Amino acid sequence: MTTSTRPPSVQQRLLDTADAMFYAEGIRAVAIDRVIAESGVSKSTMYVHFRTKEDLVQAYLRRRTDNWRARVESEVARRAADAVEQALTVFDLFDEMFHAPGYRGCPFVNAAAEYPLHDGIRETVAYHRAWINGLFPKILGDRCDSELSASLVQLLDGAIAAAHLDGDLDSAQRARRTAERIL
Repeated sequence: MTTSTRPPSVQQRLLDTADAMFYAEGIRAVAIDRVIAESGVSKSTMYVHFRTKEDLVQAYLRRRTDNWRARVESEVARRAADAVEQALTVFDLFDEMFHAPGYRGCPFVNAAAEYPLHDGIRETVAYHRAWINGLFPKILGDRCDSELSASLVQLLDGAIAAAHLDGDLDSAQRARRTAERIL
């Protein structure tokens, strides 16, 4: 029996191309004509799926956060049964991301810096941040008040900034050790 794989849809090709280019080079640095050319779609086809470059940016960010959410939630559950260990596993997952080839910081921080005034992009970044801010209370349940949650998120944010801005690829493990003390 032969199985065939479907080629990616036009929208998927556009998103795959945009994702690679926006993350590696920066959103504003990549002209929409380059995304169109690299994805192999026509300009008119691109605009059927995304009315503007900013719509494509929003879709890129939304896909990034949805994929990251799914990965974090499944890996946290798979790797640890205890709630405290699950919370600490979040830092391990970020550590793995920092060490991945091509790591160039947080795509949401990068997008917020490049598009500080675009409502749609700000909403997509806020959607991601709402998930980050709700992650530890979801994992830890009643034992996680707003102060603890904010502290753990701040540790995570600091690790992200240190990994990107300072090249400190061990920052997530340092943040994990601090979180372990707090918890």
